[in-house]
Amino acid sequence: MKTLNKSILFLFIATLFMACEKPEGEGGKAAIKGSIWTEDWNTTFTVLQSEYAAADVDVYIIYGNNLSYSDRTRANYNGEYEFKFLREGNYKIYVYSKDKSLQSPSGQIAIIKDVKITKKKQTVTVDKITIYN
Repeated sequence: MKTLNKSILFLFIATLFMACEKPEGEGGKAAIKGSIWTEDWNTTFTVLQSEYAAADVDVYIIYGNNLSYSDRTRANYNGEYEFKFLREGNYKIYVYSKDKSLQSPSGQIAIIKDVKITKKKQTVTVDKITIYN
């Protein structure tokens, strides 16, 4: 009987430890922030007409190895965005842009930045992302 009780206790403790490993995503105290910049080109991408902060652009985040986006926000009037309350782990930030190389059949490409949060209360600032219009 004592062996059975010890086995049950061991399984209970092991289950608790496994449950403590939390995957990437919401529920933490870390954040990822950055900014989006727009270069406005002519239709053949030979003349840069203007540059400005990318206001109201959709910014997507993928938690860990998920296949589709996990959350989405919009850049503010200065092209800035932030994803809060994240746990430690690996993330991908992406935005859509016109394809400056003119190779994509749709004319659009995703610009992707890999981000790693290594500390519980860390704020990671992503390098400025430039999109083409």
